[in-house]
Amino acid sequence: MKMPKFQRQRVRADQGFTLIELIIVTAILMVLSTMAVPLARVTIQRERERMLRTDLWEMRDAIDRYKDAAERGGFQTKADSQNYPPDLETLVKGVDVQGKKIRFLRKIPVDPMTGNTEWGLRSMQDDPDSDSWGGQSVFDVYTKSLGTGLDGTKYKDW
Repeated sequence: MKMPKFQRQRVRADQGFTLIELIIVTAILMVLSTMAVPLARVTIQRERERMLRTDLWEMRDAIDRYKDAAERGGFQTKADSQNYPPDLETLVKGVDVQGKKIRFLRKIPVDPMTGNTEWGLRSMQDDPDSDSWGGQSVFDVYTKSLGTGLDGTKYKDW
């Protein structure tokens, strides 16, 4: 028994995709992927900026807690330091207060913009926008990255 002609054509059409269908699907995938790459880059940069803000806040908070403890007479500091820590490492190593070691930071965080633990430091004697640390004490920290944030401000000004 012979199959009618319309059934033979239908069997061939059900065997796979046509070239035009494959081209259309490929074009759609290319458009979607070109939109996803910039979005992923912005998301990654936004996360790094969030980490930078958190790290800066954590270190500045540790500096403030060190200063508060020194001003309450918990321990002695250098006369010209104005009760600020001499360096970031002191916040990690801690100070002895009545036989107990008080630490203000668990570790110096890695700068998410530069990838290392070297931070820019400022003392009270330095100019507010100075890039060189006088070495007297640590009043403030900033990133050494020269990049600009998504909001248009330079990272080192955060």
